[in-house]
Amino acid sequence: MSKIGKLPVSIPAGVTVSVADGLVTVKGPKGELKQDFNSSLVSVDVKGTEVVVSTVADSKPANAAHGLYRNLIHNMVVGVSQGYTKSLIITGVGYRAEVQGKTLVMNLGYSTDFIASIPDGLTVTADKDGKVTVAGIDKQKVGQYCAELRSLRAPEPYKGKGIRYETEVIRRKVGKTGVK
Repeated sequence: MSKIGKLPVSIPAGVTVSVADGLVTVKGPKGELKQDFNSSLVSVDVKGTEVVVSTVADSKPANAAHGLYRNLIHNMVVGVSQGYTKSLIITGVGYRAEVQGKTLVMNLGYSTDFIASIPDGLTVTADKDGKVTVAGIDKQKVGQYCAELRSLRAPEPYKGKGIRYETEVIRRKVGKTGVK
């Protein structure tokens, strides 16, 4: 049995969770999320102000799915009640980003600008200091979009130029010392 799967998911005020035909629907003040689950492995029950996920059979795939679906439901509840945000820092001379409608235009030191379209359900803001903030209710979408932006110019260890997460620490290396 999964240690995480055993924990019930508490439902805050203003959030409703419904389960029907292998589909969990979570509605809250920020929006609505849906997640399907394998009903032959786990069962999802709403008991009062908690969601309880339990295994149907005692097998290795059922135990693996137990913690997975519990965490997915927890992420949905947090997303529709509070939302998720991630921040990226753009570092480098002349590197900048700006939001133009539904696109993010970034100058990252290449000959052309990168134009990234902003997916539905996400809001992106860019300020003059090189900080790009991505917010949304779906944790997976927020993380995936930030990872795609970071991959456009990953931070390099010598000068620290590139796109990094706000909480990320770049291990710096010493450059060449020259001929003695």
